[in-house]
Amino acid sequence: MGVRDPEATRARIFDAAVAEFARFGIAGARIDRIASEAKANKQLIYAYYGNKAELFAQVLEKRMLDLAVSVPPDPDDIDGWMDRLMDYHATHPEVLRLLFWEGIEYGGSEELPHEYERQVHYDRKVATFEDGQARGVITDAIPARDLLFMLVALAGWASAVPQMRRILAGAGDEDRARLRASIRAAARRIAEPSSG
Repeated sequence: MGVRDPEATRARIFDAAVAEFARFGIAGARIDRIASEAKANKQLIYAYYGNKAELFAQVLEKRMLDLAVSVPPDPDDIDGWMDRLMDYHATHPEVLRLLFWEGIEYGGSEELPHEYERQVHYDRKVATFEDGQARGVITDAIPARDLLFMLVALAGWASAVPQMRRILAGAGDEDRARLRASIRAAARRIAEPSSG
């Protein structure tokens, strides 16, 4: 028949794992279902990725890297950055779901797999905000880490809890547009440098 393509198999496994973990979390995910969806041997998954927790860590790490590359923080254009973040989360809702599952399953105090690498990644984002503060384009009244955390939360919450967005802000296109404008306005006010 055809020639085996290990990279295509690995990609199918990865995509199946993203969907499985986003839907069921780490504890609820099943390697059997991932293998079936990817049309791959279960043992191959273990050979490529190790155990289920390591597969989850790699899935989340790659998705977070994609987000970082696709939507780098931009203190010079808070409106545009917030729009890009909201768009990214609307088209990639699995990223926030994976983060929620990670929070549920690891809690806030347990060290995460690959945590050091994640910290380095976030330190670079914080440095971008610190540079914006030093140049006076965003407020320095709020520590850069806290400011970044608040703005990321503001941009993602509507996608993370779409049922609450619908109930509180409405479900129509005009409601979504209004909410987006409100989120941008709130982000601008939070980040606005103090005059004086």
